[in-house]
Amino acid sequence: MTQDVAAVVLAAGLGTRMKSETPKVLHELGGRPLLQWAVDAAQQAVAGGRVVVVIGEEARQAAEQLLHGQASFALQAERLGTAHATLQARQPVSGADRILVTSADMPLLRPETLRALIDTQRRNTGPMTLLTAHSETPRGFGRLVRNEAGDVAAIVEEAHTTPEQRLIREVNVGAYCFRADWLWTSLVELPLSPKGEYYLTDLVERAVGGGLGVSVVTTDDADEVIGINTRDHLAEAETALRGRINRGWMLAGVTLQDPATTYIGPQVSLGADTVVLANTHLEGKTTVGRRCRLGPGTIIRDSQLGDGCAVELSVLEGATLDDDVEMGPFAHLRPGAHLMRGVHMGNFGEVKDSTLGPGTKMGHFAYVGNAEIGADVNIGAGTITCNYDGEKKNPTTIEDGAFIGSDTMLVAPVRVGKRARTGAGAVVTRDVPEDSVVVGMPARAIRRRKVRDGE
Repeated sequence: MTQDVAAVVLAAGLGTRMKSETPKVLHELGGRPLLQWAVDAAQQAVAGGRVVVVIGEEARQAAEQLLHGQASFALQAERLGTAHATLQARQPVSGADRILVTSADMPLLRPETLRALIDTQRRNTGPMTLLTAHSETPRGFGRLVRNEAGDVAAIVEEAHTTPEQRLIREVNVGAYCFRADWLWTSLVELPLSPKGEYYLTDLVERAVGGGLGVSVVTTDDADEVIGINTRDHLAEAETALRGRINRGWMLAGVTLQDPATTYIGPQVSLGADTVVLANTHLEGKTTVGRRCRLGPGTIIRDSQLGDGCAVELSVLEGATLDDDVEMGPFAHLRPGAHLMRGVHMGNFGEVKDSTLGPGTKMGHFAYVGNAEIGADVNIGAGTITCNYDGEKKNPTTIEDGAFIGSDTMLVAPVRVGKRARTGAGAVVTRDVPEDSVVVGMPARAIRRRKVRDGE
């Protein structure tokens, strides 16, 4: 059974100008490898068709782990140019009528642009369609040469251009859609270039020489055609990506106080009427509800926030905030932290692998780890759950309505009962019964609290 279209992503380049031990396609843009961007765009463009990545041996294992079955792989053992690389994918995409070819070092190409290439090639009676852009800074791209009638005549690589051709501002971006039968036949017949490689761009001259039409799709988005060859290019792409993402969220009803210093990852989700202040980073799979206020100077990574949360000058990693939580400044949530509705967490507090119940207050200078904290608990300044005994982590439980005095040390495993209180500086080594008051080091009970009506 044939398929309409398959995609080939060229990713075998060494990227020597990156000056790195890491293969170029594994360098990150917006927190994701370049290769991931290219494969995602290709997947969306071919809508369920096959995606094959042509990779070098040094990057193959890491790429396979990264993509987790999103694509299959073809190895380019000997780097003999883009045409030779494309040919390595012939078997994995056999049966497809059309072949989309893109490059992993063009991470900002949009799926809709690649779909335009495919749709144009479907209408094209000739064998290929290519993507071009008009640029005053050609960035090393090959020039598109047209004849007197304005039709495509050839692509000339920048290294081989004449002085007149170098002035051409219509450039070849390096994305194509081919009629499959013509592509595979033509690739094996291409001549070796003066550089000793087989160029995919030479297919243009072959098609024109055979009297076959070459169609063109032109992108007007200069950011789309930022190719990555150096770390300078990578930084330029980061700026462009940040602008693209930030504009999208502002159009969706999110206020960004200073977009130039706001970093929002591609997998982040934000609710309407949320305000993001300057120097704030939202990373990974972070979800933020409506009417939140984040920043300034805040980092939120792989965390989920409900509606109406306020987080100032703080760091959240793998945390969950229910609605109406207030945090900061200078608070830190580590993985597994869960702050339930209405929790207040003040400056210089840290929570790890713990739940703070609804309405609980943790004002300042406290550490809570491996703990279950009930509702409406007051955690005084300097409180520490001593959860690690040198061998294992131990749990602390503080039940509803308890009051933990300043500088209390809770030596886990330990439980503090409902409405119990600890005095300032208490070292709690044993469970505290509900409605009790304990003081001292080690803490001892001094009385039972008299519970008022309604408590």
